[in-house]
Amino acid sequence: MHAWLCENPVGVDALTWTELPTPEPKAGEVLIEIQAASLNFPDLLIVQNKYQMKPPLPFVPGSEYAGVVRAVGDGVKHLQVGQSVACLSGTGGFATHTIAPAALCMPLPAGFPPVDAAAFIMIYATSWHALMDRAALKAGETVLILGAAGGVGTSAIQLAKAAGARVIAAASSDEKCALCKTLGADETINYSVHTPAKGLREEIKRLTDGKGPDVIYDPVGGDFAEPAFRSIGWRGRYMVVGFASGPIPSLPLNLTLLKGASIMGVFWGDFARREPQANAQMMQTLASMYLKGQIKPQIDQTLPMKELPKAFAVMGSRSVKGKLVMVN
Repeated sequence: MHAWLCENPVGVDALTWTELPTPEPKAGEVLIEIQAASLNFPDLLIVQNKYQMKPPLPFVPGSEYAGVVRAVGDGVKHLQVGQSVACLSGTGGFATHTIAPAALCMPLPAGFPPVDAAAFIMIYATSWHALMDRAALKAGETVLILGAAGGVGTSAIQLAKAAGARVIAAASSDEKCALCKTLGADETINYSVHTPAKGLREEIKRLTDGKGPDVIYDPVGGDFAEPAFRSIGWRGRYMVVGFASGPIPSLPLNLTLLKGASIMGVFWGDFARREPQANAQMMQTLASMYLKGQIKPQIDQTLPMKELPKAFAVMGSRSVKGKLVMVN
């Protein structure tokens, strides 16, 4: 097997495409032949030693992938050799093969291609947990989605529309705003025109007839967080999903009092660990929605696994619309 090996987490340039012995699964594990692996923001952080999870060195990055089970360890009952699966295990995906905990593998129904499967779990699980579980989104409510053209943002648009909500999508260019429209957004806001210092609050007010959004979905953080939160509606719910812009914002808590609003953290990974039955039920629902054509990952492009450094450079340029996927 071959894998992108991280022996020193100082950045993408330190990764090396290395030949390694193909491992054997231990009890509770499976060996997966990887067909596709997607890039997520934590994949960039983890090779820079900036992510909260710091795996022992050396490690193979790549948190999310899909492929075929080639061997099973003792005690594995729900998976078998030859079965197609998707997995989000945190590491191991940027390779031709990997060992994965069987409990983290999602069996794929027929008609679920590996490229879509590799770009599915993290974004849709995060967005469902945020919008449906934490925010209790209802039909007819208005959702403002920041960073709406990214991976989690595009999934949030689709899930919010499936729930019957009105969606305002905020993105950084006219091209990205146009993509959001094709995914179902009712209105869009271009960050490059309506900046935090120039007109963002006024545009949100205009698009909500002065009421403000019921739910704000924020995977971006940074300078947009406070003006967006100041625009939230009465009893609004502000979903803290991530900080893709880098800086972690500080929000004045008096705003929660004035708007009767809630700030809610969204940590899908810990939800899955603490509430495995609820998470499994959620994943079944999401897989069913995919097969019915209600949701589908927005794939920006696919690249050969050997071109991982190029893919990281594309992701770092902030030009990606949806997800980048590496294929073997």
